[in-house]
Amino acid sequence: MTPTGSARESGRFACGGSTLWQQRADVVVVGTGVAGLVAALAAHRRGLRVVVLSKARETATFHAQGGIAVVLPDSEDSVEAHVADTIAAGGGLCDPAVVRSIVADGYDAVADLVADGAQFDEATPGRWALTREGGHTRRRIIHAGGDATGAEVQRALDGAAAGLDIRRNHVALEILRDDTAVTGVLVLNEDGAGIVHAPSVILATGGLGHVYAATTNPGGSTGDGIALALWAGVPVRDIEFVQFHPTMLYAAGSGGRRPLITEALRGEGAVLVDAHGDPVTDGVHPMGDLAPRDVVAAAIDARLSATGDPCVYLDARGIAQFSTRFPTVAAACAEAGVDPTRQPIPVVPGAHYSCGGVATDVHGRTELSGLFAAGEVARTGMHGANRLASNSLLEGLVVGGRAGRAAAEHASAAGSVRAHASADRRHDSLDRDTLQRAMSEHASVVRDADGLRRLDDVLADASAIEPTSRRRFEDAALTATARAIAVAALARTESRGCHHRGDHPETDPAQEFSVTIRAVAGRPALDTATAVC
Repeated sequence: MTPTGSARESGRFACGGSTLWQQRADVVVVGTGVAGLVAALAAHRRGLRVVVLSKARETATFHAQGGIAVVLPDSEDSVEAHVADTIAAGGGLCDPAVVRSIVADGYDAVADLVADGAQFDEATPGRWALTREGGHTRRRIIHAGGDATGAEVQRALDGAAAGLDIRRNHVALEILRDDTAVTGVLVLNEDGAGIVHAPSVILATGGLGHVYAATTNPGGSTGDGIALALWAGVPVRDIEFVQFHPTMLYAAGSGGRRPLITEALRGEGAVLVDAHGDPVTDGVHPMGDLAPRDVVAAAIDARLSATGDPCVYLDARGIAQFSTRFPTVAAACAEAGVDPTRQPIPVVPGAHYSCGGVATDVHGRTELSGLFAAGEVARTGMHGANRLASNSLLEGLVVGGRAGRAAAEHASAAGSVRAHASADRRHDSLDRDTLQRAMSEHASVVRDADGLRRLDDVLADASAIEPTSRRRFEDAALTATARAIAVAALARTESRGCHHRGDHPETDPAQEFSVTIRAVAGRPALDTATAVC
């Protein structure tokens, strides 16, 4: 590629009456979790000038507890078994070819991570310890620090990426494009708004948990990538499938990010009971407490609706050396005044993972040339209607690497580009507390048409703002994302995967398709032309 100037090259030019700073890069990566850093490293190692944008240091990757689902060589496990478990959890909407492609590359991606410094717990010297989680028929989950796998993955990748150009406190406001391709990113930092001109942009912004009042996600998980894609004219798919983790630590009156109580506890024998000590999942699913997450979350929701209790309990008192095996959970419980070795842990379902997202292929490519997405923000077809436990870090590793390489190839072929920002950068925004209350009430574990219509009425009250701060941008992103979820959830008149409709409790075989949403006149709307995939 012909050099177009240093990534640090800067200057200013007028646009729409305002003066914007400007810089250049070959590849811009938005996000510093597993998918973002793996993508950035892959592009950097191909000799490209990479700029990584990070609005905050905290990532969802860091908080991931359970582990990485991966088929190890010379084990009793197999790629086909992992594929089968993933498809079984996905409610009929997984793309089998995509699942097989990602699962088959899992071990190599983990080996690359180990080469970058990651260390996993061992059962015996030289042999990784394996655990089992909900929906898995085999022990195939590798972990680190007991229940601190994400922290170890983040540590290793942060170390490997130490030489990259990572811009902290930089908010990506808009994906810039011409008629056919990406031309750069409009960015907000302490110097104000500016443009990074680049032919390739990778969205790795993570999830959308903060459209709800309580979530396991860190504070930055505000649906940024979903909104950026929609505003750029790119579709999102399967966005109604928001996975609620069955076991988020309960504390009366608490909202925002709440600690996750890892599924691995149930894999090691912990059981779910209600306030009377009665089992929660008996008769619900053959796998009981190790059923897929949507099944367990719905069972808990049903029990709480029947009893009026605020939470159920996870009884882990039978697990030996609890604080050694699960130090992260033990610390979170201690902070909440709970001793899991002496008393059951109070838990409720919490907004956890978006199974849908920006529509991509297995290399992270979207339909807009030069725009890629990887990790939780992307919908590859891996998860379908419900994510199998510990497949998230796996997908981030595999597709993140592929997206980085594909973005590098595109940038090398595209050459220099020139981006232009529009004069009108306003987007609809609703008060965050109002939005989160409405989403939690009407689009949570179980939804119905009446509630979703009331939600739509609330969201319709949003007013146009210009995102002149991180908070204002996030509020606009949350509004766009919530609207997309509401439209898709209302269109799916059945219960499938982690989408449960109280007014349509059965799965409808005729709706075994993915719903696609696009922005029409600035608002997310059903794209009927491509609703079936």
